[in-house]
Amino acid sequence: MSVVAATSAAELERDLGQHRQELMGYCYRMLGSPFDAEDAVQETLLRAWRGVDRFDGRAALRSWLYRIATNVCLDALSARNRRARPMDLGPAREPVADNLNVPSEVTWIEPIPDGRVAPADPAEQAMGRETLRLAFIAALQHLPARQRAALILCEVLRWKASEVAELLETSVASVNSALQRARASLDQMQIRDIDQGGAVDAGQRDLLARYVAAFEAYDMDALTSLIREDAIQSMPPFDLWLSGRDDIFTWWLGPGIGCRGSRVLPAPAANGTVAFGQYKPAEGGGYEPWALQVLELGDGGIAELTFFLDTERLFPLFGLPPAP
Repeated sequence: MSVVAATSAAELERDLGQHRQELMGYCYRMLGSPFDAEDAVQETLLRAWRGVDRFDGRAALRSWLYRIATNVCLDALSARNRRARPMDLGPAREPVADNLNVPSEVTWIEPIPDGRVAPADPAEQAMGRETLRLAFIAALQHLPARQRAALILCEVLRWKASEVAELLETSVASVNSALQRARASLDQMQIRDIDQGGAVDAGQRDLLARYVAAFEAYDMDALTSLIREDAIQSMPPFDLWLSGRDDIFTWWLGPGIGCRGSRVLPAPAANGTVAFGQYKPAEGGGYEPWALQVLELGDGGIAELTFFLDTERLFPLFGLPPAP
């Protein structure tokens, strides 16, 4: 009798479930969406459950699940366009309402709560945060799917090239070649370095508290000391992005003036950095969900602000209430 045949359904479900979080991290990096990643993990576990008779030992359970997950992701990637950020589509533009467009042909990178994908080992968390950054996730989407898988497995999950070669059913030489090409492609993309290494420290927590107070007061003088001069802002699903604090403030005081008087609540960490739920004043009184703000911190203050406007899906994902 095989090991699996002697294992109860409950034990098998437990064993499969133990790998859910790390599979979410892998599938998210592959697909760039927490919702697509959840679907991929569900499909992976379903295929594993259905194919358990073909599994011949617990020692290889993790590798077997990653093989299934990789195939699920490759199938998903072959059926749609790559995900992107506004910065991938063209240069920054003037902060005027006429530049505000929602392109129908673009599928956007979406944020994910760290708690859904963070490794349990604290020693691995710094690497996990860095490889969850929105800019890194977007850069991964430029790589061919199999290169992407090889890079994530080797560079993020620390698999050996021989293990990846077995999973991808190719040679070690092919894996090493794919890694070389993937690294070269990432280098050419010149991912913006914002010097955000470890967890948020006491000084950064103070900066963020002052940011919340200044944003709620719409105090541009106070915000000037908190947001870097070279900061950038984007607002998916709009393709407009802004470069420089002056243009950001021009937008906030112009087309974005409806955000004055907003309330801001802390949200779970997103993509290795901090996030807030923003509720703007509603026409009939009270507040309405407006944006999930994901902020990148760097030397000298806030370096990047991404306002994700799909609150209908993202607020429940991050456990944010419908009103502040």
